[in-house]
Amino acid sequence: MAAAFARRPPAVQLGLLWGAAAVSAAALALLGPRLLGKLLAALPPCPAKAIAGVPCPACGSGRASVALASFDLPAAFAANPLFTLGALAFGAGGLVALALALSGRGVREPRTLPFAAKAGLVLAVAANWAWLLLDGR
Repeated sequence: MAAAFARRPPAVQLGLLWGAAAVSAAALALLGPRLLGKLLAALPPCPAKAIAGVPCPACGSGRASVALASFDLPAAFAANPLFTLGALAFGAGGLVALALALSGRGVREPRTLPFAAKAGLVLAVAANWAWLLLDGR
């Protein structure tokens, strides 16, 4: 089976791997918000928030995961908008990548991002962190 996978073009391999990861993440989330909530409750609190009293840029991603598993998009966006957008984009992109890979086309591996995309990512992280600071959860 591994040999058959290795004979595929790299673009198809990447599409299959991304698709499998997205489908696996969705299946894990659908196991139940209660199970996911118990798992997240067992994790320690955010060290940045515990020490400095301010949330880190990833704070709320656990609550957003539980809300996404419950199909509660408003709560997920309120908990951490950037994580929620990223999770939804990862899932949708994985399904598209899987469909492209199964059709034999696959997806290209990104090598570099243009400056505007890098700047947009930095601004998105900064805006998300500002949201988390103002939200105060």
